[in-house]
Amino acid sequence: MTDSRLFTRRRLLTLAAGASAALAFDFAAAGVNPPSTAAPAISGNGNKGDRKMLTRNIPSSGEALPMIGVGTYRGFDVAPGSDEYKLLPKVLDELFAAGGTLIDSSPMYGRAEQSTGELLSIHEPRSPAFLATKVWTRGKQEGIAQMEDSFRLLQTERIDLMQIHNLLDWKTHLPTLRGWKEQGRIRYIGITHYTSSAYDEVEAVLKAEKLDFLQINYALDDRAVESRVLPLCRERGVAVICNRPFGGGGLLGRLRGQPLPGWAGEVQANSWAQLALKFLISHPAVTCAIPGTGNPRYMKENAAAAVGPLLTDAQRQQLIALVG
Repeated sequence: MTDSRLFTRRRLLTLAAGASAALAFDFAAAGVNPPSTAAPAISGNGNKGDRKMLTRNIPSSGEALPMIGVGTYRGFDVAPGSDEYKLLPKVLDELFAAGGTLIDSSPMYGRAEQSTGELLSIHEPRSPAFLATKVWTRGKQEGIAQMEDSFRLLQTERIDLMQIHNLLDWKTHLPTLRGWKEQGRIRYIGITHYTSSAYDEVEAVLKAEKLDFLQINYALDDRAVESRVLPLCRERGVAVICNRPFGGGGLLGRLRGQPLPGWAGEVQANSWAQLALKFLISHPAVTCAIPGTGNPRYMKENAAAAVGPLLTDAQRQQLIALVG
């Protein structure tokens, strides 16, 4: 290890002072790959009182993935030494201690990839993070250069999931991703989008290409994905990551002040945020939701949404009726 890297680690450890050093990791065993038309298997019994984060199998491999992760948009795009940056080690502590692993980033998120790489580098041994990022540019060589930069910023030799962001120049990037997957540099490949206006194109790509993941917008008040995209993902054996799980921010504001349903305690939900996330991960096509935050308290609250029983169809319909 070079002197400059040692200096970086010492500086980061100083910035992270006060963050807990002990992490409780939970590695769920990978299950058997289910048929594409069946709901991917869930690990954890989901019983009341169970404190273990639920996982759902990735259809293409059978690997179990914890059902709540974290998005790094805005929350991780902060300067080292700032008050916001000093909170981030604890955000990751809360994610990992709860049994979560997925950290989603992108080159378009400012400093987020670099912050993620710096923070993960201070954990000894290396954290169990499932690293997901994106390529978001045109041209083969430009895409390769951008993805190589992501490896450097994330300080890793392998990225778990590389996604073609917003389908930008996807036909050009997909052969590169497939080649890197064969080489073991990336483990899974996928596409992303965040608006219903793109669903026709998303569906066309899912039908034409074999992919491991789709990242798409889905929230209690943004359910257009339910009609065709989610059923198609189940049919094609594609894992689904939910972005914008709180509907862009307005959902929780509208629910704030309303009493929780009487059955909330039965599913171990103590807040509207937890119910909104449980609504998503209770859908059989959804593999993981990635609420973004740079706040340890919110991370802990969000992670707890994947603990205990999932929602019944009747409970999901009650929540839909509340938001209209």
